Amino acid sequence: MVRSQTLPSRMVDLLIVLVLTVSSLACLYPIWYTIMLSFSDQAAANAGRVWLWPVGFNLGSYQIILEDAQFFKSFGISLERVLLGGAIQFILTVMMAYPLSKEKDQFPGKMYYVWFLIFCMLFSGGLIPTYLTVTNLGLQNSIWALVLPGAVPIFNVILLMNFFRNLPKELSEAAVVDGAGPWYVMLRMYVPLSLPALATVTLFSVVGHWNSFFDGLIYMSKPEYYPLQTYIQQLVVRTDPQFMQNLTSEELIQMMKVSNKTLNSAKLVVAMIPLILLYPFLQRFFIHGLVLGSVKE
Repeated sequence: MVRSQTLPSRMVDLLIVLVLTVSSLACLYPIWYTIMLSFSDQAAANAGRVWLWPVGFNLGSYQIILEDAQFFKSFGISLERVLLGGAIQFILTVMMAYPLSKEKDQFPGKMYYVWFLIFCMLFSGGLIPTYLTVTNLGLQNSIWALVLPGAVPIFNVILLMNFFRNLPKELSEAAVVDGAGPWYVMLRMYVPLSLPALATVTLFSVVGHWNSFFDGLIYMSKPEYYPLQTYIQQLVVRTDPQFMQNLTSEELIQMMKVSNKTLNSAKLVVAMIPLILLYPFLQRFFIHGLVLGSVKE
């Protein structure tokens, strides 16, 4: 039976919709403002006259970024980092979470490993020991310095472990009775049934690798090895006299139309485009996988 709504209930629903709408706009406005600021000219950006639309439409900030060959090289390094680092994290996370999801009688000593992981997650070695380890292994100025130190994300392991524990145990028991080994059970049964959780940890991995800039700053000694976020973080409008003397009149006019505000906004817009394109494909799995992986019966 459909319950008829009274006036107070309708007012409550209207208030909820209003609050959610205002909250959504408050979350979206900073992104919109950054995009509009990146298309505005220097005077309007510095004067604070940009609100909802670009003032003095100008593409100079994007031209400065895109005309630099280092931008595309750094973009390729970040793409390689996401693909390689994401694959390593995916494989190691699944291989670690699956045995830890078993019962104590199936995996004796399991709790020692779990507490060891939790301890490492809460108390890491620190920046200096990590830097010394990477340096002594000869990983500086290589892609491995960006992907190996964080190859095992403990939070993702715990999330996926709890998701595996919520799957019916009868499935694996029936497979074992039929002669299936642990690798077959994990790859042919647990992984296909865990797409929501796997999509969630994959999104965490991709976002973490793509947005990270500090490790590229400390492990890479030359700008040509910088990933995209490190390159963008280091990119500034160069206004030294020697650089200005080498500019043509058109380039000089373009530089005068660009400020740090517009250029920094253009950096942010370029950096978030890949994640905006990827997120819709994983969004439908995200909440479902996060909730199921965090609840233990």
